[in-house]
Amino acid sequence: MQVPTAYKDGYERARIVDPDMATRYATHTIVEDPDADAVINELDELTPHEVGAFIKAGMDEASNGALRDAPPLLQKFFEDVATPPDWVDFEAFTPGIRMFHKNTRLVLAGMVGGVLVEGFTTNIAKSFFITGRLRDQGVRRLQQNNRHMVEIFMPGGLDRYGDGWKLSVRIRLIHAQVRRLLNNSEEWDTASWGVPLSAAHCGFALTAFSAKLLDHMRQIGARFNDEEAESFIAVWRYSGHLMGIPEAVLMRDRADALRLFEIGWMCEPELDIESIVIAHSLVNSSPLVIGITEPAERRALARYIYAVSRAMIGNPLADKLNYPRGFNVGVLARLRLQAWLTRVMNKLFPKNVRNNNFTNFTSILDASVFDQEGIPYRMPAHVYAEESGKW
Repeated sequence: MQVPTAYKDGYERARIVDPDMATRYATHTIVEDPDADAVINELDELTPHEVGAFIKAGMDEASNGALRDAPPLLQKFFEDVATPPDWVDFEAFTPGIRMFHKNTRLVLAGMVGGVLVEGFTTNIAKSFFITGRLRDQGVRRLQQNNRHMVEIFMPGGLDRYGDGWKLSVRIRLIHAQVRRLLNNSEEWDTASWGVPLSAAHCGFALTAFSAKLLDHMRQIGARFNDEEAESFIAVWRYSGHLMGIPEAVLMRDRADALRLFEIGWMCEPELDIESIVIAHSLVNSSPLVIGITEPAERRALARYIYAVSRAMIGNPLADKLNYPRGFNVGVLARLRLQAWLTRVMNKLFPKNVRNNNFTNFTSILDASVFDQEGIPYRMPAHVYAEESGKW
């Protein structure tokens, strides 16, 4: 079996542990998204305004006639993606949605301190490093990530015309456009790295945003039962399907997600400079995401995030990422204590529950991007983010 050269050593190690999962992961490092890629190639002949208008027509209301003038592949794309697969059970999303809204503060902490670093410091970091998305528009990128998460966990968010549905499909088209730009770039080494934004990397990132996020939330005091955890995974799974992740690397449940994360991590090559740069960009952009711009306050919060992140991801990975050395013993314990105290206060003063939930939810809204014109359907126009404009 042919695998990209950067993955050969990791693949051989992973095969010893789980040959089936390792083979699925390694083979999908060279798998793109044929349907979305074909759509993007077809749209290349149109102006950016036409592209945005046709995508908006497909997202908002395909039956109003606006999509009839769109290219045929785009019409078929929206016809196909509108029908959920047989395994989707929308009612099963409810426990996970409720759990998300009870723990929004912990969700955001787990995402910033653990998941983003773990999910974006595989070889997928090369895509972000080359495009400069986290360098030129890092705050906006992180806010868009939070917005997507918020919307898929809104009741009805993954219904056909829900914003979570639209944002998931938007991500799929954005990935296809970025993949096209990188494939046409002299900087991308397909023989070594596989295809840009491969199915393997998208499937891996999804396991981080879901199953690993649950682990990190529990580290800092979140409480949830098995039904809520599996429901949380189910929400992310359907969003992943909408993002174009093929079944072979689309997690089925929490155990499968953790296994895919484990084996995928083993297949990945050793951390390179791009992963280190992206990890530090994520940590240092986080204060700006929540509106902290004063230099001294921003530096202090970044130091604290480094300490929390080191405690979450562990010293070995933190050292590989060149995290600053620091005393992080007890950091997670303090966060767990705060979560426990909040639960106790909510029991003693039930009227405070609504206020606390509102405050926690608004904190994640403040860290999300909401454009005045609604969801933007602009596509990146250049491989380098600084030359592509805001999208």
